[in-house]
Amino acid sequence: MELIGGKRKSVILMYLVDGKKRYNALYKLISTITERTLSLQLKQLEQDGLITRKVYTKKPPLKVEYALTPFGKTLTPVLISIADWGKIVAEEKGEIIS
Repeated sequence: MELIGGKRKSVILMYLVDGKKRYNALYKLISTITERTLSLQLKQLEQDGLITRKVYTKKPPLKVEYALTPFGKTLTPVLISIADWGKIVAEEKGEIIS
């Protein structure tokens, strides 16, 4: 839990299960996150070896992409199970699921 616990780490990882994403795409997908929190969480996930950060500097504008590492991909079944469980709990409580 040390690796995926914390503010929105599992949410970030879940969005990266579908493939690499740019910073702004992640920021738009996670509507309740601040830029500071997203930046800190991405740094921690990278330090823990769960995601990679690739910077493209050949031509402006600067482009940064994040993707799961092979180690991070081992979490995919766990993340999907947690998301499925969350949907069941939300339905039972009558909450709206998007």
